Amino acid sequence: MIIMSEEMNINWFPGHMAKARRKITESLKLVDAVCEITDARIPASSCNPELDEITAGKPRLIVLNRADLADSNATRAWAKYFTGRGFSVLETDSKSGKGVKAFPGAVRELLKDKIAAREEKGQTGRPIRVMVVGIPNVGKSTFINKVSGRKAAAASDRPGVTRAQQWIPVGGIELLDTPGVLWPKFDSPEVGENLAFTGAIRDEIMDRVTLGANLLSRLSEAYADRIEARYKFTPQPDMSGFDLLEAAAKKRGFLISGGEYDLERMACVLLDEYRGGLLGRITLERPQND
Repeated sequence: MIIMSEEMNINWFPGHMAKARRKITESLKLVDAVCEITDARIPASSCNPELDEITAGKPRLIVLNRADLADSNATRAWAKYFTGRGFSVLETDSKSGKGVKAFPGAVRELLKDKIAAREEKGQTGRPIRVMVVGIPNVGKSTFINKVSGRKAAAASDRPGVTRAQQWIPVGGIELLDTPGVLWPKFDSPEVGENLAFTGAIRDEIMDRVTLGANLLSRLSEAYADRIEARYKFTPQPDMSGFDLLEAAAKKRGFLISGGEYDLERMACVLLDEYRGGLLGRITLERPQND
């Protein structure tokens, strides 16, 4: 596999993320549970590894969002994996709203013991408070808007749009929206790669040609048929990621002066098409016990 370039590791943990992380830690005492929005295409890479420690044992709901873009077999395997770790799991597509109506029920099921204890004490009017967390550009704000039935949170395809915390009422539940936060150090280059593929890290700080080559290399291993269907050539075992990117550029007719192929343009098109689901339902990682 092609190694990530130095440019692909810079400036991905800006100051506002460090501040947001502190705010999340401070606000935990205000909530009953934590809902983590993840990307179903990269469930492990889009889970913040710091949350286990930060949330200090708070009940946790894992939302596998963008499930419409992920391999359904892989999503089932991930749901089983997270359930086995003691988390509640909800599969959603926040853009269309599929699955989001099950959210209030999932929260009440997660907190049924606490709710029952409150009812015994006569605290029936007290709202359930849930902190909603997630990495940048994972669809968190869109999810909140669908759940609340109104434009309660700013949503964008660009990471880092939500900067301030806010409470959003949803029936008897109050959601605490939080800014998208990454973590200071990735466990492996592959984690950073996965986040870059899905747009959680800004494209402007990437070497997009290398990123596109790496994505095609990964797809050729698990989803070669998708490359063939979309870019009209058959990946060969001896082709590097750059070979694959050049072959795709050739098929698209992306020529530049001197008879060379425009790999930058092809990489941008590839990333846009992958993120938009035009290559089909693709999951880039599997549970370790799968």
